[in-house]
Amino acid sequence: MTARKLPRNTRVDPARLSLVIERRRKTRLEQLALHLNVSSAALLEAMIDHLDEELTVRGVPVWWPSPELKDGELAMPPE
Repeated sequence: MTARKLPRNTRVDPARLSLVIERRRKTRLEQLALHLNVSSAALLEAMIDHLDEELTVRGVPVWWPSPELKDGELAMPPE
């Protein structure tokens, strides 16, 4: 079965992404995309969109270790 892709010329501002990641993670991304019947690019875009919904007020994913405060930033308890 061929992965579902967006129709040609439907992206508004396409950009090629070139990353070097561990082979096992690339393989896992491809397996997940195949299981979902989408392209790896479509899955990555959906993951980024979903990630945007899980950011703290500082713009950090809730599951990511909190980065150190920048000069002038105050530590505020979560609401």
